[in-house]
Amino acid sequence: MASFTSKISPVTLGSSTANKQQTFTATKVTETKGPNGQPVFKSEVIRYGDAKGGNPVIIATGDSTKPGVLTPTSNASAAEKSALVEGGAIRNANKTQVESLRKDVLGSSGGTSDQKTSFSNLGAAKTSSDPNSADNTQAQDIENFNKQLESSGETRNSFPKTLVYPSTLQIKQQDVMRFSMLKYDPKGYSNENLAKDLNPYGNRSATSTRTIGSVILPIQNNINDASSVGWGESRIDNLQEFGRQFAENFIVGGGQQAAGTAEAGVSGVQNNSDAVKTSLMSKFVESATGTADFLSRTKGAVTNPNLELLFQGPTLRPFAFSFKLSARDVDDREAIRKIIRFFKQGSAVQKTTSNLFLKAPHTFQIQYLYKGREDHPYINRIKECAMTAFSVNYTPDGSYSTYADGLMTSYEITMQFQELEPIFNDDYTKLDGNNDTTIGY
Repeated sequence: MASFTSKISPVTLGSSTANKQQTFTATKVTETKGPNGQPVFKSEVIRYGDAKGGNPVIIATGDSTKPGVLTPTSNASAAEKSALVEGGAIRNANKTQVESLRKDVLGSSGGTSDQKTSFSNLGAAKTSSDPNSADNTQAQDIENFNKQLESSGETRNSFPKTLVYPSTLQIKQQDVMRFSMLKYDPKGYSNENLAKDLNPYGNRSATSTRTIGSVILPIQNNINDASSVGWGESRIDNLQEFGRQFAENFIVGGGQQAAGTAEAGVSGVQNNSDAVKTSLMSKFVESATGTADFLSRTKGAVTNPNLELLFQGPTLRPFAFSFKLSARDVDDREAIRKIIRFFKQGSAVQKTTSNLFLKAPHTFQIQYLYKGREDHPYINRIKECAMTAFSVNYTPDGSYSTYADGLMTSYEITMQFQELEPIFNDDYTKLDGNNDTTIGY
């Protein structure tokens, strides 16, 4: 089963100047056999993090049995899904890439007639005898809806690549913190994932492909993280448990299995008839009179609640950081203003082109860097975060003080973040294969 991949092509997404962004795609074609032995070609549209082919991610698939149809995967962003429809930038690049692969796949002879026909279907335009068919109408509706959700043309999607404070900070020799701003990428919905494991949501695209600016600051004191899991008290008395077990067995095993539960329950009632009578009597009195704790008031007893602490679910970790910024030279003066603007504007809610909807702000990747290394092995890692609050104290020294041009002598910025996803056990495994070479999250 031979596979061929085209050259990587740069593709520009977005219609307005402010929304434009460049990505890189290629098409991989694999020849297979259909049920009757006929040649069938399958294609994969691959998005890369750079022109050299870094961070390959499959964002769409095609099949020569469905001419002109590219099906986005859960990895495709909203902008990429729009560009995969007929006439879209990625779709147009895909057609060119398929054509360039024709000779590589079929050879200099051009292949058999069946191969030619099948292969040409990969790059064919999706057509319909009725332009108002359900398929075309639905595709047009989806495209129109996606356009309505595009950020307005005034939305800022480009910030300084790297802002550094103070200007004397030696990034390669000192431990630092890097705050990278990311274009928010919702997980989206995929019927493919839903059919596989009832989880319709996919994964966000790589952070390296969504970075639109960064700030590097010295590491502050009081570095800490706290992981927590939701646990809570749960109560269920024996009669409630009997009812639950009966219902569960009836749903899972049908009437016969439920009958077995009922028989065991009847035996339990017979063997503990006095206790059951007392319990039922107290519940009846409480229900009829609207009073609570009847048994406790009259007998000093309660029905055994089988109290137990049970797992309730994960939680999302919050993080808070505070930095004092004081200008020591001209470079610091410029950097301070831009850094405050960076966080203020980047965390602001976005409008859409239609002004009917609002979009999520940009998100952030926070990293502790160790002397030029990507992640500090002895400090916790942090998943992609939303900035939930940002504040600036313009007089942190307790008095109003400025330079001649109006620049405050000091600023204090405070940031609060919260991770978008909880931490799972296997997240640590994915870091180092459980070799314990890093503290992890």
